[in-house]
Amino acid sequence: MSTNSKSPENALFVCFGGMSNVGALTGIASLEVVKQVGGEKAAVFCLAGLPTGAQTVLNKTRAARQIIAVDGCPLNCASKVVAQAGFTPDKIINLVEDCGVKKGPTFDYTDEDLQTAVEAILGAVEA
Repeated sequence: MSTNSKSPENALFVCFGGMSNVGALTGIASLEVVKQVGGEKAAVFCLAGLPTGAQTVLNKTRAARQIIAVDGCPLNCASKVVAQAGFTPDKIINLVEDCGVKKGPTFDYTDEDLQTAVEAILGAVEA
């Protein structure tokens, strides 16, 4: 198995929850951003690796230029996990609060909702 030892510039920690559309959109939109900017510029990091103390995740998080938490809803799970692991997100994006996406069933989102989420995350990555 090959692993990239260099940390991406931007560590994206995303909810990627399947219990709502905004949770699912955090992951789908973040993956689209990584596809657009490339893996050296941004990567979706393992959120579960933070509380479990996964050394690779912790080391790459420390090495990232910027930590971006992407939450779907006002529960703010991703940003809370990042903070509880001892990291301060440089940017926090909440799809409901910051982007105006309405929370609903898992696959109940529009192309416009997806584009709004992609643009918000892209803006944070390119800042």
